[in-house]
Amino acid sequence: MSDVENLADIEFDPAALAADLANEYAANIVEVLNDRTPQEAAAIVLHFPPERAIEILDQSGLECPTEIIDAMPRDIAVTMIAGMSADRVADVFRHLEEPSRSDLLGRLDAETRLQLQRLLAYPQDTAGSIMTTEFVSVPADWTVRQTLEHIRKVERTRETVYSVYVLDPKTKKLVQSVALRRLIAGEPDACVLTVAPRRRPVTVAPLTDREDVARLISKYDLLAVPVVSQSGLVLGICTVDDIIDAIVEETTEDVQRFGGMEALHEPYMQIGFFEMIRKRGGWLAALFLSEMLTASAMQGFQGELEKAIVLTLFIPLIMSSGGNSGSQATSLIIRALALREIELRDWWRVAVRELPSGIALGAMLGVIGVLRITIWQKLGLYDYGEHWVLVALTVAAALVGIVTFGSLTGSMLPFILQRLGFDPASASAPFVATLVDVTGLVIYFTVALLILRGTLL
Repeated sequence: MSDVENLADIEFDPAALAADLANEYAANIVEVLNDRTPQEAAAIVLHFPPERAIEILDQSGLECPTEIIDAMPRDIAVTMIAGMSADRVADVFRHLEEPSRSDLLGRLDAETRLQLQRLLAYPQDTAGSIMTTEFVSVPADWTVRQTLEHIRKVERTRETVYSVYVLDPKTKKLVQSVALRRLIAGEPDACVLTVAPRRRPVTVAPLTDREDVARLISKYDLLAVPVVSQSGLVLGICTVDDIIDAIVEETTEDVQRFGGMEALHEPYMQIGFFEMIRKRGGWLAALFLSEMLTASAMQGFQGELEKAIVLTLFIPLIMSSGGNSGSQATSLIIRALALREIELRDWWRVAVRELPSGIALGAMLGVIGVLRITIWQKLGLYDYGEHWVLVALTVAAALVGIVTFGSLTGSMLPFILQRLGFDPASASAPFVATLVDVTGLVIYFTVALLILRGTLL
C-alpha cells in the first residue's frame, strides 16, 4: 500500500493531511479525498493554497466536487469557482441543489455568471455542455512573435495553449487553427497565418453529440476541437481530456444498460440503498415477467413433455445456446453502431451476414450435441431410449433453428431500438436472452413434433 493510500486511514486532521499531501500529484490527492466525506474533503482542501486547491477541484477523478464546494464557506467557494475551468464549473452547477445553486450563482461576477449560464443552456452530452471557454485566440493580422508573447501572458488562465485559434480582426469569426509547434518553428516577424495549415479547420457545432466530437478528435488526431456557432464565432473548445472523461462516462452507462439495469450517474459506493434498488429492480421485474412467458410456452407443450420426458433434459441447453448467440450478436451490433462502423440503413446487410452465421454456428453446436448424446448412449452413461437417434437429431435441428433465430434477433433489435429513438444499448443481454428463451422453446418443441411424431410423440 502506498503512502498516499495510508493517509486515507489515519486519524482525521485536515491540516496535517494537507501538509503531508502538499508535494503529491493532484490526482493522488484526489484519491485521498474520495475516501473522505465531502465535509472532510472540503476541510482538507481549505488548507491548501488557493491555486493548489483550484487545481485539485479541477481534477476529473474527484467524485463529489459539487458536495465539497457546497460544504465550503460561501466566499471561499466563490473564489474556487472563479478559478476553475468553465466546463468543470458548469458540471458542478448541474448537480448543485437549491438554494445553494442560486446563492452561489448570485455571488459570481457578471461575466462569469453569464458565461456559466450559457454553458448550462446547452443540453447535456453535447459539445456545448462539455466545452471550455478558456482558449487562446489571436487576430489574423498578428505576427508569430505577438502570438507567442500573448501565449506567455495568458497560459495560466487557459485550458490548453497547444492550439491557437486565429480570428478575423473585424468579425471575430474563426479563420484558422494553428498548432503551438508550428508557431515555435515559424519566423517571428511573419504573419501568424503563414504558419497555419492551408486546409480549413475541423470544427463542431454546440449541439453536436459528444460521441461525434470524440470520433472527430480521434480521426484527425487533435488535442482540441473548436465549437463554432452558425455565424462562425468560436464559442469554446472541447479538449481531448474532456472527451476522454465524457466517453468513459458514456461507456459506463452503456455497459450498465447492457447488463440489464438503468444507468448509474454516481460512483457505485455513493449510490444509496433505495436508489440502487430502484435502478435495478425495474429491469429485474420486467425480465421476470418476460420469463413467465417461458412457463406459458412449456405449459402449452405439457402433453408432449409427459410423453417424452427425455426432451426436458435438453431444455437448459437449448435455451442457453439461443440466448448466448443473441447476446453475442447484440454486443457486436451495438458496438459497431457506436463506432459508426454501420448505419441504420445497413440493417439488411447485417441480416444477410447473420443468417448464414447463425446457421453455421447452430450446425456446429448441433454436431457437438449429437456427439454428446451418442457417446453417453454408447458408453452406457445414460439411456435415451430406443429412439435416441431421433432425439439427437431433434436436438441438432432445434439448435440450428434457435441459434439462427437468436443471431438474427440479437442483431436486429439494436436497429429497431435506434429507429424508434431509443439508445441501442437498451437491448441488454438479459432482455435478448429472455426473448430468445421463449421463442426457443417453441422452436424446440415444434421441431420435436415434426421429427418424433409417431415414435415418442
